[in-house]
Amino acid sequence: MITKIRKNIMRYFVTLKVTAQPDGPPPADLMEAIFKLGQEATEAGALLDNSGLAPSSEGARIQLSGGRLTVTDGPFAEAKELISYALYQVKTKEEAVEWSSRFLKLHRDLWPGWEGEVDVLRLFGPEDFAPPA
Repeated sequence: MITKIRKNIMRYFVTLKVTAQPDGPPPADLMEAIFKLGQEATEAGALLDNSGLAPSSEGARIQLSGGRLTVTDGPFAEAKELISYALYQVKTKEEAVEWSSRFLKLHRDLWPGWEGEVDVLRLFGPEDFAPPA
């Protein structure tokens, strides 16, 4: 996907990890609230893409160490499972943090016992590597 570079716009890659989850699927009202938040972020021009991720048991990890590549099938040993991502295009890190915080607050309010964490990471673009003017 090629994104037109706009002045003062940054892209942030947001990952969601679950650390504790009640048994059973997410409540329907949570899923509806997540959908509405996604619509709001998309209409605001902030949300470019998002998706849930399959469990690490369906993935693989490729490691380079000592000049050798090693491929390991999942699941991975981490206690925190990476479950989804979002890609935001916003003016500030604070704006990306606000959208992400709203997403976590939905989980807090609508799925008692669910716990997780979000990482908000700025993506470099061609403008970050442009030759000095």
